[in-house]
Amino acid sequence: MSAPLVRRPTEAAAIARAERSTRPLPPLPELFAGLCTARRMRDRHGECLLAHAIARRGEQ
Repeated sequence: MSAPLVRRPTEAAAIARAERSTRPLPPLPELFAGLCTARRMRDRHGECLLAHAIARRGEQ
């Protein structure tokens, strides 16, 4: 038997609010510095996050 799904209205409201809000991205030099650091540390997850942030910043 599996447990029934528990609905969390506050969690759903928080996610909906976060989807509607825009968060400013740091300046490009800071993002590129973070990308260089992530590459030196061999942090693939950090590289991916920073590369996507740079791409989003470029679209603005």
